[in-house]
Order: sequence, then structure tokens, then C-alpha cells
Amino acid sequence: MSNDMNFFTASAEVAQMRDLDVEGMKLVYRLECSGEDFYNELADRIDNAEAAELFRRNGREELGHAKRIARAIAAKLETDFEPSGDMLERFAIPLPDEISLDLLPEIVKAEIQGDAGYQAWADREPNEEVARLLRLNGREETGHAKRVNEAIAILEASAAARAS
Repeated sequence: MSNDMNFFTASAEVAQMRDLDVEGMKLVYRLECSGEDFYNELADRIDNAEAAELFRRNGREELGHAKRIARAIAAKLETDFEPSGDMLERFAIPLPDEISLDLLPEIVKAEIQGDAGYQAWADREPNEEVARLLRLNGREETGHAKRVNEAIAILEASAAARAS
């Protein structure tokens, strides 16, 4: 795991993983923790409380995904597992100061791809409990995409109201 990764480069690396071994799960854990920061930073950069709350809810669930990944690691190792200090370090989130509506559909795509990735990992996972946990995370990623789409609709309606 490279120390010079940020949230986006780590996301790209995870997206290339065909199989999810324990080392890969550790990277996913760190990425999911950082997902909380990503969504909170998005929320902080938009001027709409309703859309911001949708982003914050996604962020809270991203942290839940990390906890689920820690449980998956424990199941795969068949022993108790606690994340190490380096796993708790969050990735930098290089976002612009102002968030363009053009960015949000890309987040929707990334969340849907995240679900597909989790489902593919689960399909190849021999440990039933690990596969179950991966599938749960995946389904919630699609839920995140739906919330981002809701936020887009809210922000577009707000922009249209301001323009008229």
C-alpha cells in the first residue's frame, strides 16, 4: 500500500482488484473510513442543508462499511481482528473548494461500480460469512448512489429557483 495515495488513487487501485484478500481488505477498510470524510467534505462545500444531510448520511454508512470489512477480515482470518494504526489513517480528499453539479453524476457512477465490485468479490469468496458481509456493503453502495441522485435533484431545483 503506497503512502502517497489519496482517496481517488486508492479508489482506483481498489477498483482494479479482482480478488479481495486480507491485504486488499485492509485497503478497502481504510478507503471506506475515508469515505466518511469524502461525503462530509462534499456536504461542507454545498449550500443546501437538505442535500448536505444526504451526503452526511452516506458518510456515516461508509464508516459502517469499514466496520463490516473489519468483521470480514476477522471471519477470513478466523480470529479476532483490530485495525492497525496505519489502517486508521485516512486518505487525503483532494476536492475543489466549490463542488460543481457536474461532479455528482461521477459519484453516482462510482457508487454503482462499488456495488458491482463488492458483488464480484463476494461471488469469488469461499467464506460464506465474508461473502455475506461484502454483499451487504455492495447493496448499500447502490443506496448511496440513489441518495446522490436525490441530492442532484435538490440542488438542480434550488439552482433553477435562484435563476428564476
